Amino acid sequence: MKILNRKDPYVVYLFTCFLSQLFFTFIFTVNLLYHVQIVKLDPLQLVLVGTVLELTVFLFEIPTGVIADVKSRKLSLIIGYLLIGFGFMVEGIFPLFAAVIFSQIAWGIGYTFTSGAQQAWIADEIGEERASLAFIRGAKFGKLGQIIAIPLSILTGYFMINLPIIIGGACMLGIAIYLQFFMEEKNFKPLQTGERISAWKSMKGNMQKIVVYSKASFLMRMLLLIALFIGLYSEGFDRLWMTHFIDVSALATLSTEKLVLFMGGLQFIVVILSFTVLHFMNRSTIHLNLRYIYISLFIGCSLIVISLIGFALSAFVVSLLVFYLLIEVTRQVMYPLEDIWLNKIIPDSSTRATFFSVKGQVDAIGQIGGGPIIGVIASRFAVKTAIIASACFVMPVLLLYKTVLKKDKA
Repeated sequence: MKILNRKDPYVVYLFTCFLSQLFFTFIFTVNLLYHVQIVKLDPLQLVLVGTVLELTVFLFEIPTGVIADVKSRKLSLIIGYLLIGFGFMVEGIFPLFAAVIFSQIAWGIGYTFTSGAQQAWIADEIGEERASLAFIRGAKFGKLGQIIAIPLSILTGYFMINLPIIIGGACMLGIAIYLQFFMEEKNFKPLQTGERISAWKSMKGNMQKIVVYSKASFLMRMLLLIALFIGLYSEGFDRLWMTHFIDVSALATLSTEKLVLFMGGLQFIVVILSFTVLHFMNRSTIHLNLRYIYISLFIGCSLIVISLIGFALSAFVVSLLVFYLLIEVTRQVMYPLEDIWLNKIIPDSSTRATFFSVKGQVDAIGQIGGGPIIGVIASRFAVKTAIIASACFVMPVLLLYKTVLKKDKA
């Protein structure tokens, strides 16, 4: 069989999606359980960990996005994976709240270097239309990486729960090395105005373009508003679902080793289902039609609202499993559709990375605002009440999608 060109941007993009999700999943299969069972974080601390992460993303998203547009997207990605890897290694080695917080800061900064840069790079190298298909296939390859990672993480974490975090962090450093040798930037055009300009001046110019375009573009305003509400609800659920699951079911009696097996198996089911849905979506033409994307996102958001309420009110393992799977699979399928939507309405390829970064920053604002509120509700009332509050935060998104669909039809 003919070996694919290892430096082909399309191949490198798919392989990076595969590797990043392989190592992230290797870490996150046990990461939250590590926080709950080993570091012994309470509900408020769990949410504060996420708030620190999102605050870091908020502060660094735009500056790092500008580096990708002005200097090099390759450089941005390499720095990002180095920081992410180092952060996770520190977290796994030191089971302390302070180490977890440090890890979130390093991970947050690293994430902002990768956020937007990878999407912008592949769109420039292979073109917007082919990139839309690459986003879906990249998500599919990512799911394949997750399928492989979860059993490995379960096996490793069963004997030492923090070992997958340490090994996964080291492997993230390996991604940076891989990109150094195989990633090429042949079509990258750095922002210039005749003479060399500073990154901060470029950031100001890009932000002015984005503000002007957002005022003129109804779809961009809707997309950013949706990102805000998604951020408001997601932080609380992401940090508290496992605590709720363990507390209201019979899982509290299980040992840490058995919890690793159970939670790892649950994540494996999520990945298999997500991979299957993305596989059929990849074979469809949904990425060519924005209206189909809007309808799919509206249906997905409706499922999330219903499932959040159901998950909060459930007290049985089976119903908790069903609602959790609905939430997670739906979210995983919605991510590439949101990327395609944004990619199609960006007017200027030179600011593509910054547009993606702005969306990430708006999501971070939502999480910074919603996370502490959900954490306080969980501490003063109950985790169940906090998850219902998360469902209330996401409800306005349904109205925004209905507005987009009406506008598109008109």
